[in-house]
Amino acid sequence: MSVTSSLPVREPVSADFATFIEDFRERLRHVFRTRADADEVSTTRGLEPFMMREVQRSSPLSVFIPEEYGGRGGHVRQCQAVLAAASYESLALSLTIGINGALFLQPVAKYGREEIKQGIFERFIREKHMGGLMITEPDHGTDALNMKTSYCQGEGERYAVSGTKHWAGLTGWADFWLVTARQERPDGSLGRDIDFFILDQDDPEQCVDVEERFHNLGLYAIPYGRNRVDVTVPETHKLVPETMGIKMMLDTLHRSRTEFPGMGMGFLRRMLDEAMAHCKERFVGQKSLFEYDQVKKRLSRIQAYFTTCSAMCAYASEHAGIENNLATSTVSSNSVKAVVTDIMHDAAQSFLQLTGAKGYRLDHLAGRATVDSRPFQIFEGSNDVLYAQISKAVLKQMKRAKEKNLSNYLSEYEMTSRAAKRFSGALDFEVDYQMPQRKLVDLGRAIGRVVSMDLVIELGDRGFRGDLVSGSLKDPDHLPAKRRRWRRRRLR
Repeated sequence: MSVTSSLPVREPVSADFATFIEDFRERLRHVFRTRADADEVSTTRGLEPFMMREVQRSSPLSVFIPEEYGGRGGHVRQCQAVLAAASYESLALSLTIGINGALFLQPVAKYGREEIKQGIFERFIREKHMGGLMITEPDHGTDALNMKTSYCQGEGERYAVSGTKHWAGLTGWADFWLVTARQERPDGSLGRDIDFFILDQDDPEQCVDVEERFHNLGLYAIPYGRNRVDVTVPETHKLVPETMGIKMMLDTLHRSRTEFPGMGMGFLRRMLDEAMAHCKERFVGQKSLFEYDQVKKRLSRIQAYFTTCSAMCAYASEHAGIENNLATSTVSSNSVKAVVTDIMHDAAQSFLQLTGAKGYRLDHLAGRATVDSRPFQIFEGSNDVLYAQISKAVLKQMKRAKEKNLSNYLSEYEMTSRAAKRFSGALDFEVDYQMPQRKLVDLGRAIGRVVSMDLVIELGDRGFRGDLVSGSLKDPDHLPAKRRRWRRRRLR
C-alpha cells in the first residue's frame, strides 16, 4: 500500500500518558520476565516475533509522532520516559525504539513533505512499522561528509540513488529507511552537500538489498549488516532542509545525541537496583558485600551516574524538541552523548566487578550489560572524536572572543558557568589554539564533565534531592581528568 493511500479513520493511541507509560512498563515486564527467558534472549540473535508484537501493542513509537498525525505529540519528555522504560528491561530494545524515533520519525516530522507524512505515520501507528537511518559506509564511517552514495535526477520527477551502506541498525527489519546521499554532477563528481531520501520497502523500486548480515559482538536483538542501495524514489520522498543538507544532518544527529540519556536512565537504574540487591544478598567473610567500603564506593558511583543522567534527561526534555535547530549545538549535544555513554559502560563494569565470576557470562545481566553498553561509546560518533570536537568548538569560540584562559571563558559560558567556578584552580591556564589531537580529546573529556556537572547543579537548583545532587557533584569522575598537572603547566 502506498504511503499516500487513504487509510481508515485512526483510533486514539491510548489514554493519558501516565496510564500509557505504566501499561508499557507492565507489558515489558511480562514480555521479558514472564513469557521469555531473559537469559536465553540475551544469547540468541534477534527477538522472537511475539516479543516485538507485544511491545508494539502499546504503540511506543507514537510518542515521537505529532498529534496532528495521530501520535502523542512528539514531546521529548515522553520520548525519554519510553526509552527509559525500555532500557530498564533491554538496552537493545531501547536502542531499537531510539533508532525509530530519533533517526527516522523526528527528522521526517521536521523535514518531510506534507503529502507523505500522513501515510507514513499512519503505518507506524496502525501497522506497527519501523524505520531507520543509513549514513555509514564501508570506507566512510566518521568521515561521513565524503560518503560515496550518490543520486541524480531521473525520469518523471524521480531520483536514482545508489551506493553501499553498513552498520545501519534494523538491517532487514525496517519498513522505511532514511538514506543519505550526495548529488552527482554532470562531470561525475559529487557535490559537497548531503541529502536525505525516504525509502519505502513495500515499493519494489525503493527496496534495499541486504548483502551481508553482521555477527555483532553485542546488542544481539538488533540486526546489522551491509546494504546495497540501487533505487528510484519520487521527488516527494526527498527531505527539505531549512538551509543546507549538512545542517539538516547535524540537527538530526545532535538531537539524537541529546536524547541518549533516555536510554541511559533506565539502564543505570537497572544497574543500581541489581547491584544493590546482589551486594545485600551475597555474603563474604561472614558479612554482606554491602558492608565493605570499596563496594559502597562502587555503588555510590553508580548512584551518582543516575543523578547525572537525570540532569541530562531534564536538559533533553527542554532542548531537543524538533522546534529547535540543534545544528550548532556541538558542545552540549556531544557532551551529553559522550558523558552519558561513558558512565553507562562504567556502571556496567562496576556491576560486573561486584558480581565476580558469575557475572562474566553472556547470559548474566552484568556480562550482557557490559558488552551491550560498549558500542554506545562508538556509534553516532566515537566518543574520542566527539571530545575532540568539543575542544575545537570551545577553542574556536575562545579565539573569537580573544580569550586564552580556560577558566575565564568557561566561567562565562552558558553550559559551564555554574560548575566552572568549582574548578577555578584546575582550569586556570592558557590554552594553545593549535594543541595536538590527543590533547584535544583530553580537554574535551574535561569540558564534557564540567558541562554534565553544570546540568546537575541546575537540577539541584530546581529542587531535585539534595543528597543525590551532592553525591553526584562529589563523584571523582566529574572532575577534569588532568586537573593536577594542568595546575603546573599549560596544556600543549
